[in-house]
Amino acid sequence: MFRKNSNLFVLMAVVALATLSFFVFFRIDLTSDGRYSISPQSKELMQSTSETMNLTLYLDGDLNPGFQRLKKSTVELVDELDVFANKGINFQVINPSEASSAQEREKKQAELAALGMTPTAIYERDNEGKAIQKIVFPWIKISYGSKTVYVNLLKNIRGVSGEENLNISIENLEFELTDGIRRAMKTTVSKIAFIEGHGELNEAETYDISKSLSRYFQIDRGVIANDASILQPYKAIIIARPTVPFTEKDKFIIDQYIMQGGNVLWLVDGVRIARENLSVNGLSPAMELDVNLSDQLFKYGVRINANLLQDVQCAQIPVNIAPKGAKPQFESSPWFFAPLLLTSYQHPITKNITEVRSEFTSSLDIVGENKEVRTALLLASSDNTHALATPATIDLGAMPNGTDKAYFNQAYLPVAVLLEGKFKSNFENRLAPEGLSGIRQVLAQSKPAKQIVVADGDIIRNETNGIASDSTTLPLGFDRYMNQQFGNREFIQNALLYLADDPKWLELRSRSLKLRLLNKQIISEQKLFWQITNIALPLLILVLVGLVYQNFRRRKYTK
Repeated sequence: MFRKNSNLFVLMAVVALATLSFFVFFRIDLTSDGRYSISPQSKELMQSTSETMNLTLYLDGDLNPGFQRLKKSTVELVDELDVFANKGINFQVINPSEASSAQEREKKQAELAALGMTPTAIYERDNEGKAIQKIVFPWIKISYGSKTVYVNLLKNIRGVSGEENLNISIENLEFELTDGIRRAMKTTVSKIAFIEGHGELNEAETYDISKSLSRYFQIDRGVIANDASILQPYKAIIIARPTVPFTEKDKFIIDQYIMQGGNVLWLVDGVRIARENLSVNGLSPAMELDVNLSDQLFKYGVRINANLLQDVQCAQIPVNIAPKGAKPQFESSPWFFAPLLLTSYQHPITKNITEVRSEFTSSLDIVGENKEVRTALLLASSDNTHALATPATIDLGAMPNGTDKAYFNQAYLPVAVLLEGKFKSNFENRLAPEGLSGIRQVLAQSKPAKQIVVADGDIIRNETNGIASDSTTLPLGFDRYMNQQFGNREFIQNALLYLADDPKWLELRSRSLKLRLLNKQIISEQKLFWQITNIALPLLILVLVGLVYQNFRRRKYTK
């Protein structure tokens, strides 16, 4: 009787669970790092789709274990998004290297590259030690309605191993994929603006970042003029390396824009350099650059120092080492005035971004005691830094020794910080400047607002090749002499997304997954043992269980 009741209870529990699952949808992720869960905002995004979405992953074929893991994680994420998609997802995986001939393969790969999907070359060695090169396309195409977006799934951080880069790529999968989906679904576009009229970087010098940001925002440029409300339509404004002092009118308009909840990205140099003199004769004076913003930034909580950072962790420049009159002979030399700035792992703006290239950088300090403003360090120098006070003279022929610890004796000097909260107005208890229109009320304290202050304007400036109409723009953060891409573009893009977009999306970049790697030496030494164990041991256990079971039945029924 007891056994019958137990069976009946189990049957009723199964039926109840099946009935509950029919009416209540739920999924359980039992992993410690939640690697199979997606965020509430991602679920909400997929539930807002009004038509079927088409996704194509170009990562398939003979892949090494790392890229297999990236592919598997992408497929699992798409499957999870499909569960919550209102109209479902059509998903396919394509091997771009699959072709009947080498010519056809190269043609297919060239077509993908022409669409902006740059391939990645991976180098491996076979069992005989022979080097093998493979071309992979770690990209996914998102098609929604009439829009198509291409998303690069692979992160490539300088100085990080391939396994770690792949793990970082997997950590960022949800952000990168949902970011692409949001761009494909977006119907309204927010506006941001570059402020002009104070000797800021021109359109050509900010072309690359403008092109990158245009995927998210409408980008305008212009002078402030006399209308106090001219900045109100913009989610954020960018002040990119001004060289001419701001008028009190302009400062007031920016101040009241912040008081209304506006957001600002400041990229302001602390020192003026005669760059043309430096390139001609190797000498340049270095003097404090005063653009009449010190009091305003100080009021908000930041002071840009009138110094120049020299850092052992820096970019390289070609130096002519040939004697005078001889044929030029160039050799790479450390350019201590171009620090490669460290990025904070603690904040989503800078997490998993490689070093940011800077030039003629100053340090900054957090000042004031406004408890309603939170601060976060974003960029800093290395632990081998020297802060050169100004006025001074820069002499390319008298560079310090990079091994001189007594000279490079400072560490982790702040270069970029985030300020967010309620700011006090720089025009508190002051009259508004004359000649302005559109003033409704002078606010003394801001609504919640965000500001990012960077003590170097070159971080947003892209270089160009050639002259005038024959010139071409280099990618922001690309160093032509080192032939390396640094994290400038990603830093500026993330900074604007944090300022002008919903920051909850950027917080997806804070996700961390534990990297569980196999010991390659043990794999090599014990490969045969584990292969035999994995094949033979399950069969042996199955045989033993069968023998025990047969022996048990024989004993039971022969009594």
